[in-house]
Amino acid sequence: MTETKQYLTRERYDALKTELDELKTKRRKEVAENLEYAKKLGDLSENAEYHEARERQAEVEDRIQYIENMLKSASIVQGDHGDVVEIGSTVSIVRDNESDMRIYSIVSSEEADSASGKLSNISPLGAALLGKKCGDTIKVKTPKGMVSYVIKEIK
Repeated sequence: MTETKQYLTRERYDALKTELDELKTKRRKEVAENLEYAKKLGDLSENAEYHEARERQAEVEDRIQYIENMLKSASIVQGDHGDVVEIGSTVSIVRDNESDMRIYSIVSSEEADSASGKLSNISPLGAALLGKKCGDTIKVKTPKGMVSYVIKEIK
């Protein structure tokens, strides 16, 4: 498996480290205790609590592995960006023939949340913005056809 560099803000990186610590200490212990309890209930082949505890154990271990791999390949993005859009930039754009300004922060796919204005660097719009400067026009293919945006500000 090839590791892809993950771009994370300092806040997201710290949140993942906290989650990892919680999973490794508290959640693993809770799941192990539930598993031991379920084993004592008898026949494992028909023991629903045992099977549920095994599923939770697998979920916790999968999440631990996912976070560890992400943190291993993580690159922390800085908040200070020049005049070019990059991961971590906050960009103000205006769609052609509209006056409403849209503001997006360019983040990794791990942090993307369109409702909060966090746009993934691999989304069509996010990818089109990367490397562009203030005043540039970008075109993005959407289900309704090509849409043009003008970059008004980069922070």
